[in-house]
Amino acid sequence: MKLLIAVTHLLGTGHLSRALALAEAFSARGWRVDVASGGRPAPHLETGNATLHQLPPLASDGADFATLLGTDGRPADAGLFAARQAMLTGLLDSRQPDVLITELFPFGRRALATEFDALLERARGLPQPPLTLASVRDILAPPSKPKRVAETEQRLLRFYDGVLVHSDPALIPLEDSWPLTPAMKPLLRYTGFVVPPPPVPDDGTDGQGEILVTAGGGPVGRPVFEAAALCAASAALPQRWRLLVAKGDAALADRLRVLAPPDRLLVEPVRPDFRALLGRAAASLGRCGYNTALDCLTAGVPSVFCPFEDGKEVEQTIRATILARQPGIATLREADLTPDSLAKALQSVLGARIPPLSPNALAGATRSVEIVEALLTEKTS
Repeated sequence: MKLLIAVTHLLGTGHLSRALALAEAFSARGWRVDVASGGRPAPHLETGNATLHQLPPLASDGADFATLLGTDGRPADAGLFAARQAMLTGLLDSRQPDVLITELFPFGRRALATEFDALLERARGLPQPPLTLASVRDILAPPSKPKRVAETEQRLLRFYDGVLVHSDPALIPLEDSWPLTPAMKPLLRYTGFVVPPPPVPDDGTDGQGEILVTAGGGPVGRPVFEAAALCAASAALPQRWRLLVAKGDAALADRLRVLAPPDRLLVEPVRPDFRALLGRAAASLGRCGYNTALDCLTAGVPSVFCPFEDGKEVEQTIRATILARQPGIATLREADLTPDSLAKALQSVLGARIPPLSPNALAGATRSVEIVEALLTEKTS
């Protein structure tokens, strides 16, 4: 069986990370998987057995998802969008997949509606149209206008056979963030959370008892990293701090290193063994994106989440507020972020035990394959 996943990450890499985790689960069941990635390359992510096809990359202008930038940092032109669309539809034609999954669209990525609509129309016109599914995380950015809900419903009814919701409805149902219509609800298929396989146990000691900080690249992560470095310098907490900064932010890393002595603060590029480090940490500090939050919950590490709130972003704030109801988790608004407030937030969670999620809640990738195979059998029978 053949699967094509179309995904474009614009700010962080969470959407691509989740798509690759899905791809690996399908590959493990013998599927041939192609992933069309339209965001900037993310070499720190493992592609596994899937074939990754890099479209001409786009990125958002900070939290402005309506303005998309090319590799030169300038607004993308018509030629770039045309090249992406041609590559995407060409990949569909050459692969003739049994299943097509669009990550986030049509609930989001409206700035890319032209290329997604072209892909969906082409898929619908194939001699054997694929089973077509949307894939969404636990929390969506609420629609800015009522007509967005109607547009989403129209696309779902025209093109889609279902919606994979990567959440546990007992913890975070989709209607907590998105106004579902009666026509949408029958399409939903809750899978549980999609997380990568647990890290291979090792006898390493890197990160043991430290405060581990990851917060994304560029302006998204800078406020968190700077507050963490200043908190490390204050010695308000006895632990050493380890800051994992995006490889493209070398200048920021250099500025952070001089804020505290090396026995208090270690600054290094993002590492592929991040989750192993997390399992050995005394506490974690970071934003509250889908993957970061689940990594922390899976590791059972006490965590302080500082949700990203620029622009109209509310997804991380909603998630952090829900998760902070559990022991061992605190949330700290960026407007309130200072070295002192950060130290107090960490003191409130250090040593706490986070209740583990059930195995079923964390089996979203495997469950997605089971759901898709059942839908495919139903469609072809």
